[in-house]
Amino acid sequence: MKRRTLLGAGLAAAATAASQIARATRGLPSPKIKDVSVIATAPEGLRLTVVKITTDQDGLYGYGCGTFTQRAELVNLAVERYLRPFLAGKPADRIDDLWQAMYDSSYWRNGPVLNNAISGVDQALWDIKGRMANMPVYQLLGGKHREAVDCYTHADGSEIPQVIDNARRFMAQGFRHVRCQIGIPGMAGYGSSRGDVKVDALHSGPVFEPNFYFRRAVKMLEECRTQLGDEVELLHDAHERLPPILAIQFAKAVEPIRLFFLEDVLSPEDIAYFRNIRQQCATPLAMGELFNSPHEWTPLVSERLIDFIRMHVTQMGGLTPARKAAAFAEQFGVRTAWHGPGDVSPVGHAANVALDLACYNFGIQEYSHFGDRTREVFSGMPEMKNGYLYANEAPGWGIEIDEKAAAKFPFGYGESGERKQMNGGWGEIRRRDGTIIKQ
Repeated sequence: MKRRTLLGAGLAAAATAASQIARATRGLPSPKIKDVSVIATAPEGLRLTVVKITTDQDGLYGYGCGTFTQRAELVNLAVERYLRPFLAGKPADRIDDLWQAMYDSSYWRNGPVLNNAISGVDQALWDIKGRMANMPVYQLLGGKHREAVDCYTHADGSEIPQVIDNARRFMAQGFRHVRCQIGIPGMAGYGSSRGDVKVDALHSGPVFEPNFYFRRAVKMLEECRTQLGDEVELLHDAHERLPPILAIQFAKAVEPIRLFFLEDVLSPEDIAYFRNIRQQCATPLAMGELFNSPHEWTPLVSERLIDFIRMHVTQMGGLTPARKAAAFAEQFGVRTAWHGPGDVSPVGHAANVALDLACYNFGIQEYSHFGDRTREVFSGMPEMKNGYLYANEAPGWGIEIDEKAAAKFPFGYGESGERKQMNGGWGEIRRRDGTIIKQ
């Protein structure tokens, strides 16, 4: 009798435990996508696209970044006219499956408009998943490899002393990595003012000459290393404006300066020349912010021709392909340095931080300051302290959006001149003789 009683009690306990496990693992029922909408806002004058997905479960929604400032309205239309009807009623918890479905359904693939639209949906689904699990997204990716995200910021100036002063100011704020950019008198150099000097040209628009930039940038970086010392890590962005042979010479010329990395020294159209650079110097190379497709970054990583993948997470299609690219790069000793300019929404920056925390092969993160108007619209953004970004520990991205505040800053807010005329887009830059160059 005693044995039967014990056996019965054991079976009852096992049944109770099984029931508790089932309840714990089942969680909420699978949510369905009820609506997909766009929050279009420009609090700092840059057009930000945020996708909001609402589900059939009360209070369960998510946000994702789909920002492509230069063609923002096209992304918004892609979301509203194509992805919204495609996604209606589908399960919100099948993230990878939905990504593949969106990617394949257009037939024509790997373009920036569609990729950014997919990214907005993809990141919103990850936000929903985190809210369902009551965890920040980085926990869903495996948890932290590090306590916070080491960042670099941008020091520029029309003259070398200004660059050095700005770099020192950032170093005093705790930044250990600083990207340095110099203006070219009278020319549209990337990342800094050209001043009031006029340059003779056969046209009246912005001018850029690669050789002028080459000499001035090398001199600036040499002076930065001399005056700022060896402890600070220096970075520089060539912004794909050099012809291939000049790019090789530039990478060799800055090798003694020991940059943390040289960014976009070649354009995507010229990536085969990375083999020539690698054969001739050891300057660390970062590449990828214009990449749309794995066909672009896969050979550079697998042949170890670059040191940092620097893709724009929304441009490549969102968190889902980014985490796969990071895992692939890890096998070849290539680190991450996701693109993080001002024309990525705070939701996109939160996605960058989640990847930075969860990926073993993190290298560095580009940081752009969040202004007061941005903070009025977005709450719960990653916080900067002493050169490190700290994730919000709330579920999902931890970000909420005040849609009434967002509506105060519609597309076109703060725009002037060419940007206003081009609906947020960029115009053109030419050499002195009138030849168009890459931006």
